[in-house]
Amino acid sequence: QVQLVESGGALVQAGGSLRLSCAASGRTLSLYVMGWFRQAPGKEREFVARISWSSGVTWYADSVKGRFTISRDNAKGTVTLQMNSLKPEDTAVYYCAAGRIHTSSSALYDYWGQGTQVTVSS
Repeated sequence: QVQLVESGGALVQAGGSLRLSCAASGRTLSLYVMGWFRQAPGKEREFVARISWSSGVTWYADSVKGRFTISRDNAKGTVTLQMNSLKPEDTAVYYCAAGRIHTSSSALYDYWGQGTQVTVSS
């Protein structure tokens, strides 16, 4: 069992930065891949970034590559999404997720947080 709690969502102007955090707890975190997904109103949930707890290997959606950075702190049990050069189209509820497979498919993630709202004004 893995529990996930996101924080850090806010209202920010275009071009600004935000740092989202996901506090993860569970006995076997090292077996998991941690992902960030987002869902805008009226749209499907989409992949943003993912990182392997054990190896640190990362993967990004093309839409955020070069602007967002995912990282993990094994000691603290947190996964962070640093978001720079934010655009209005980044507005969405952002979710942290944990799964056993290194994939961008939300259907293959087993555990989800409650989400945190990010709003980017133009």
